[in-house]
Amino acid sequence: MKLHIRRTPGGPETAVYVHGLGGSSTNWTDLAALLAPQAGGTSIDLPGFGYSEPPDGFDFSLDAHAEIVAGHLEGLESGPVHLFGNSMGGAVALLVAARRPELVKTLTLISPAMPDLRPSMKRLSDPRMAFAYLPLVGPRVRRQLAALGPRERAMQVIKLCFADPSRFAESRLNELEEEHSARAEFAWAAHALARSTFGIFRTWSARGPASLWAVAPTVTTPTLVVWGQHDRVISVRRAERTARLLPHARLLVLPRTGHVAQMERPNVVAKAVLGMWESVESGTW
Repeated sequence: MKLHIRRTPGGPETAVYVHGLGGSSTNWTDLAALLAPQAGGTSIDLPGFGYSEPPDGFDFSLDAHAEIVAGHLEGLESGPVHLFGNSMGGAVALLVAARRPELVKTLTLISPAMPDLRPSMKRLSDPRMAFAYLPLVGPRVRRQLAALGPRERAMQVIKLCFADPSRFAESRLNELEEEHSARAEFAWAAHALARSTFGIFRTWSARGPASLWAVAPTVTTPTLVVWGQHDRVISVRRAERTARLLPHARLLVLPRTGHVAQMERPNVVAKAVLGMWESVESGTW
């Protein structure tokens, strides 16, 4: 299959960035630029997101996304990479690091989608989404959601994911609006979002070795876990357990920060990442 990829030229190391549910490669623009002197990067649009059209038969499970990311890493031929993941992309990156440790030099997880089944309307960018797939009312709700303009959709996402939406630059909002406008023309976009959402919930409901809580202790890669104190999507209450289960992890919880710390506080995240890389190189992580 073909993936849409954004490249950030840079230093001798290689970084790979994986976005979350409903996101895209543009979610990493600022962080990738800050890390570029040390590591050039590739940020991918997962199948069905951004501008990556999913192939026929793609099942949108976390496992399927993880296979795509692992294939991308193999194709780079750069040796182990610094792998980043946010939200759904964090869960995907976790699976890649657990199953293909030879491909990953360090792992940075930003509000990874660890199992969080608490019911809360606050986790939705639009409360109507909770009713979109119910019998009878579902079709009408989906038509209402489809009628939203691209800028309105973009603002809903920012209000959900940022602790302080005013920190989102106007130029970035314009870019996000343009992206939402383009995706509205893709027949596969809504289907990919819905199927990936169901894929997350299936994994969250898994028990035994298939549970992400069981996968985490098998990750041997040095890991930085970053969480926003005011994350409304994946509660910060999952942060301590996540970091504790990962054998070589440290936790950074950021105040006044939401679900996408790499976008809301890229400078702080970049400093933390560089600190991890230095510690790993010196053998002190």
